[in-house]
Amino acid sequence: MKNILLIDDDIKLTESIELNVGEGKYDWTIEHDGEAGLIRLDKMTPDLIISDIRMPKVDGLTFLDRVKQNGLDIPIIMITAYDDMQTTIRAMQLGAFEYVCKPIDTDELELMIERALSTAQRERRLNTIITEISSQYQMNNIIGSTPSMKEIFKTIGQVTSSRVSVLIQGESGTGKELIAKAVHYNSPYREAAFIPVNCSAIPEGLFESELFGHEKGAFTGAIATTRGKFEVCGDGTLFLDEIGDVPLGMQAKLLRVLQEREFYRVGGSKQITLEARVIAATHRDLEKMVEAGEFREDLYYRLAVVRIEVPPLRERKDDIPSLVEFLVDKINRDLGAKIKRIDPETMTSLKRFDFPGNVRELENVLRHAVVMAKGESLLPEYLPDMLDKKGGGEVFREFGFPDELVALEEIERRYIQYALQKTGWKKKKTCELLNIARTTLDRKLDQYNIKIPK
Repeated sequence: MKNILLIDDDIKLTESIELNVGEGKYDWTIEHDGEAGLIRLDKMTPDLIISDIRMPKVDGLTFLDRVKQNGLDIPIIMITAYDDMQTTIRAMQLGAFEYVCKPIDTDELELMIERALSTAQRERRLNTIITEISSQYQMNNIIGSTPSMKEIFKTIGQVTSSRVSVLIQGESGTGKELIAKAVHYNSPYREAAFIPVNCSAIPEGLFESELFGHEKGAFTGAIATTRGKFEVCGDGTLFLDEIGDVPLGMQAKLLRVLQEREFYRVGGSKQITLEARVIAATHRDLEKMVEAGEFREDLYYRLAVVRIEVPPLRERKDDIPSLVEFLVDKINRDLGAKIKRIDPETMTSLKRFDFPGNVRELENVLRHAVVMAKGESLLPEYLPDMLDKKGGGEVFREFGFPDELVALEEIERRYIQYALQKTGWKKKKTCELLNIARTTLDRKLDQYNIKIPK
């Protein structure tokens, strides 16, 4: 039975409401002034409050303001007289759910109560879901203690409170969407939609309709008016993954939307305001694409108001033990498994491998190992064949190579990266170790797109 706190100095009115509204469905608690109502709230948490606006000691507006300031998430229906309309508007601005006018229609009040209780229940359920989703994308769920990852955490913290565009660059499997979700679900707009769009999967002819929507009859097959992703997203976050694959012609239209913060559906004449934050991501080097004329420079700078570079896993192998622990715990929950220990040789093999597919590949490797495991320990023999399970000391395996032969350039790239890691990413020491000039090292870093962690 729902408990309702009713506050009104008109005793006959409170008796009438208690007797005629709900027919025994509600448990009524009655007070006759705002001050007594506030004292009562120190002792109970009702499901709903009904309060008169004009009351002695503490009036309805003051009562409402105190309830909201105390953080009590309780729907409040205000009772008002016809000549209280200005005050009623103020009550709605302060957060009242609804108002009912005197003389009170008990049937109308009961409908209002049911609507308020139902809305409050839906909001509590939604808040629970939002809290659960947000916890999955907290910054402490993005694993990393290397300097480059700490910089990413710092940047996420700085951009969550603003609505600026963010560009996330990194190889496939590094967790770009995870970072985008961390920005969204730690922002004031976390209850709004997060909509991912894989730009590489949309045919060029459908790109404009997919993002902006279209009116009925705008083209062959447009049998109904359809809202695009920009419109559906509202004031949430639109995540444009693989933005580097957007056709040049569409880039110009996308630029205009980001500049003007408005757009039209295909075949439409109604101007629609863009309210969403845009976060873009790509595994491609957009700066080189700009130089090659494959990506618009003005669009690049519009997207990259804040830029986040996500390092590949091979450049932060010190994070592998923490990642393994986190991922195995996740896989245990997903599969109902009970892996409790990681064998040291297993960890050695995992740290030796370069993981071209980055964190995504590491998770797949661990998922395979957990499925193959016959006990509570993750042993080397449960790892896929592509990994070195013997812990041998061959020089190529020391650099993270599998047994098959690779291109000479790949050997050079990995060896330079290995030397940088061993010297703590110090260029001078690396040049001394490799016996090469600083200009040669810089040229090789640019050639192989090796980023020095900041």
